[in-house]
Amino acid sequence: MAAGALAVGGVAAAPAAADPLPVPPTFFAGIPYELADPGGSLPGVNDWDCVPSAEHPDPVILVHGTGGGAQTNWGAMAPRIKNAGYCVYALTYGVNPGTPWPLSAMGGLTRMQDSAQELSVFVDKVLAASGAQKVDFVGHSQGTLMPNYYVKFLGGAPKVDKYVSLAPLWKGTTAGGASEFTAKLDKAAKTNPAARQYADLMNEYCGACSQMSAGSPFIEKMNAGGTYAPGVQYTNIMTRYDELVVPWTAGYVEAPNATNIVVQDTCAQDYSDHLAIAASVRSQAMVLNALDPAHPVPVPCVFVPPFLG
Repeated sequence: MAAGALAVGGVAAAPAAADPLPVPPTFFAGIPYELADPGGSLPGVNDWDCVPSAEHPDPVILVHGTGGGAQTNWGAMAPRIKNAGYCVYALTYGVNPGTPWPLSAMGGLTRMQDSAQELSVFVDKVLAASGAQKVDFVGHSQGTLMPNYYVKFLGGAPKVDKYVSLAPLWKGTTAGGASEFTAKLDKAAKTNPAARQYADLMNEYCGACSQMSAGSPFIEKMNAGGTYAPGVQYTNIMTRYDELVVPWTAGYVEAPNATNIVVQDTCAQDYSDHLAIAASVRSQAMVLNALDPAHPVPVPCVFVPPFLG
């Protein structure tokens, strides 16, 4: 008799449902898993035998931010989505070639065009394994922007249903004077060999970093003709206390196929910053509601500390 099955009147009953995965209370909850299993997957994530249910037919792909990874970015969010009955997948994209561990756990560093190609391959793998027609994205930081390159320019739109963004930066960021610095460096590099060498070095280590600056050619291309792709339903979840997406309104773009949520609008106790918004119990509920708006779960108004979530 299969483990967990009970004999009832001589007939094997269905196995008991698996215990829910623990949902840690902090953004950094995924780090111990990466330390224990470098390059592995969080519990319940990347189960290639998972069959989507009728209630949740679209697998969910988690797309991390700059410097994040499949495990380190999603220690709190992944188990909450898995417990809700979804097939959940995550990849580490944009790792610089030849990088040894632990640096190989830091993704989102190569050019976003290249990362989008990696995402494209991963989406096809998920669809083939699950038998689903479409996937849903849940992204954080760069993981809110890069997938839209796949959606808009690599033929991904027909394969994506819902696109949920935590701390989105559709218009780019000016954090730390990034836009001004990038503009000055590009100007100097045209005539100064030393500046050119420095710019090339920066782009080699983090090709995506300058692309996220407000006004960069990448940002301009991504917004030309409209930020969003038709046929995809976008949800933007933002915080006024975002210290890396500056201004935080860079993620607030209105359109008929987009819903914009500011976490403080419904709870003044929510002090989520750029990291905490990817982990808090409030964000978790908002993500679930964006994935399945027909069956909303309560979004509690509780104190959310910055940094940890």
